[in-house]
Amino acid sequence: MRPEQWESFKKAAKRVPGATTPVALIVDSPWIPGYIGISHLDYYLDPEIWFQANLRILREFSEVILFPSWWVEYGMATEPSAYGSRIHFWPDQPPAQSPVLTRIEDADSLPAIDPRTDGLMAFVLQRYRMHRTRILDAGYTMPVVAARGPLCLAAFLRGISEFMLDLGDNPGAVHKLLDHATQTVIGWLKAQAEVIGETVEGILILDDIVGLLPARAYREFAHPYLKRICDAFPSDWVKVYHNDANVRPFLDELPETGFDVLNWSHKVDVREAIAKTGGRLCLMGNVPPLEVGVRGTAEMVKEYARDILAKAQGTGIILSLGGGVSPGMPKENILALQEALACVRG
Repeated sequence: MRPEQWESFKKAAKRVPGATTPVALIVDSPWIPGYIGISHLDYYLDPEIWFQANLRILREFSEVILFPSWWVEYGMATEPSAYGSRIHFWPDQPPAQSPVLTRIEDADSLPAIDPRTDGLMAFVLQRYRMHRTRILDAGYTMPVVAARGPLCLAAFLRGISEFMLDLGDNPGAVHKLLDHATQTVIGWLKAQAEVIGETVEGILILDDIVGLLPARAYREFAHPYLKRICDAFPSDWVKVYHNDANVRPFLDELPETGFDVLNWSHKVDVREAIAKTGGRLCLMGNVPPLEVGVRGTAEMVKEYARDILAKAQGTGIILSLGGGVSPGMPKENILALQEALACVRG
């Protein structure tokens, strides 16, 4: 994104009086290679192809805020790779990872993670070093660093089904794993911010596993760790949380973590989200990403977008999808979001 786009996003996120409603989309490797027509392997492994792909996207959708901007990520594999997870690469989709923690009791023996040297984290940091000056000289900014959240990382290390069973069978060991994962997430975000430099003023946490929890489990196993991450960074930074699973059980409590923005599922109506969050954070959403964003027409996108804006009544909203941009979403449907906002503004 350009610096002026970041200022627009930041004002909306912090709910500054008079802030305008922007259009912002979470854009990453599941969508970009397919849209550009290149291999995922080339996108991940060739620094020049990565740079040119992102530059093309930014120029082609110049009026849309592409968030978090110049994101170096290897699908969901970056953080687990630091623990020695086996990473599986394919030419036509993001990589996956295999669990490494066969017993939850072994969480105590997990090594401390050094983002400068461990797994794909070192590759991500090097790419930021390589391209930072080039990106800034091209007129763009790099304001946000991103990480998978603590429950997401814990579930990757343990296996999702096993982790969910552990919540009831061995909660003490789960807390030890989550404590370790939270330390890793904070350290990873800080390492990225240190390499990128002074342009960083925000964090993005992605953790859909939280959306599998009922309210009581959220309070015990998610809320304290999400709050700890937010508290680790300056209060004036923009803190964005992505969860397109079921956020309904904890919507009213989530603002207390310290997040400024929630990117949430289209399955929770914007009016309900506004009522439960009570204006304590900005809502980023929530056009259905698959049913409408990928499989719908541009007119359908506009209709959904106008409905969301009407329900929000211009307060505390960033127009987006109810999740990230999914593989196969066409250009005209992305532009339709901007067109819908322009129509509302008159």
